Amino acid sequence: MLVKDRMTSNPLRITPDTSFPEAFQIIREKRIRHLPVVDEEEKLIGIVAQTDLLHASPSKATTLNVFEINYLLANLHVREVMSSPPITVSEDAPLEEAARVMVEKKIGCLPVMREGALVGMITETDIFETFVEVLGGRDASLRVTVLVPDVRGELARLAGVIARLGGNICSVARFESEEPKQCYITFRLEGVDEETLVPVLKAEVTKIIHVCCAA
Repeated sequence: MLVKDRMTSNPLRITPDTSFPEAFQIIREKRIRHLPVVDEEEKLIGIVAQTDLLHASPSKATTLNVFEINYLLANLHVREVMSSPPITVSEDAPLEEAARVMVEKKIGCLPVMREGALVGMITETDIFETFVEVLGGRDASLRVTVLVPDVRGELARLAGVIARLGGNICSVARFESEEPKQCYITFRLEGVDEETLVPVLKAEVTKIIHVCCAA
């Protein structure tokens, strides 16, 4: 799955001259947490997050009165609080690449680019929703996590075992293990019950880590 399959297309955008109150109002009214900042030619030059605006707000411990605070905020512009240059991702990048960049850079959103032009935004919420979908988190099913040798063909072998029991794999995910030359595999299954699956699976894997009926 690619970034363009999960991004929000044609995102709202602001200019560096947008005032603090205007940007904050947009974020509150549209219930979004990030706004791309573009120049007169619609070229992306920065990004401002809700946290940037909150950090720019005066502390409750300030000695300024309300009129002085309002004056300062009214004269504060996005260019003074935005992150620039922004970290971006291509619309044709794999979704896991966007997730990796967000994790490494500790950011919650990436502007999505096509040939140098802003075409969308991908957020950590989009990544989480895809993760839930991939793992079948919205469907009632049998969830099984096993520890198996990290060797070629192991997943295909286990899929054959499950198929012979009448089970259908709704989703599957592989995770690194602290055990050398071993990995975790999590299946979401339908068509086979726990009582039928577990005794057979015990003889086919290194260890059954967890089994439950998940919604």
